[in-house]
Amino acid sequence: MDLLTSLIILATGLLAGFINVMAGGGSLLTLPVMIFLGLPPAIANGTNRIALLVQSLVAIKGFHQHGVFPWKLGILLGIPAVIGSIIGANMAITISEDIFNKILATAMIVVLAILIWQPQKRMRRKTKEMSRRSKIIAVILFFLFGVYGGFLQAGIGFFMIAVLLLLTQLSLVEINSIKVFVIGAFSISSLIIFIIHGEVNWVYGIVLALGNGVGAALASKFAIAKGDKLVRIMLIIMVVVMAIRLFFK
Repeated sequence: MDLLTSLIILATGLLAGFINVMAGGGSLLTLPVMIFLGLPPAIANGTNRIALLVQSLVAIKGFHQHGVFPWKLGILLGIPAVIGSIIGANMAITISEDIFNKILATAMIVVLAILIWQPQKRMRRKTKEMSRRSKIIAVILFFLFGVYGGFLQAGIGFFMIAVLLLLTQLSLVEINSIKVFVIGAFSISSLIIFIIHGEVNWVYGIVLALGNGVGAALASKFAIAKGDKLVRIMLIIMVVVMAIRLFFK
């Protein structure tokens, strides 16, 4: 890999790491860039998991150090997500790419509505503690998120955030910390599957991971320092961009 390619991947990773931790959708940047640089789609998908794992580890360390990581809930939701990711990493999608993209874009609009309307504030919960029913719903949904995350991962953070906004009274910063933890957890399991099938380029992956790690470190500090307002703005921008890109791809 030449110097120019290394710099492109490093810069892409830095931007994607920042976007992923602050909002989501960074893989919609890294995957096309790696494919453009010559990697087959399956290898680009597998290689991307190295960077996702590194960025998650860096970000969750930052959140934990500042006491904004609800680790019990993170573990509860991480377990079904990991199980789902193992299934997803071995799956083949039968739906056409065009239809899939439009369904995903429609879902993005729903997420956008949730972010703007903020229905969780109208539910008037007295505590951040989730009910048993809410926990069961969350576990089921995070299993499904794991299946999708194992298959592709791009954009999954938006859905995790939307569900946690509806089911909890946690701040967006706390929700983001859970999101990056769960993504990190199922990145391990899905990465193993891709490694077993020889679908990982380690040189590209390590360079991308360096960029992602730096971006994630910066983003976790920004999220904690600036709070929910900045995170919400980033989320809205990325959801709009992602929805438009998917509709008119």
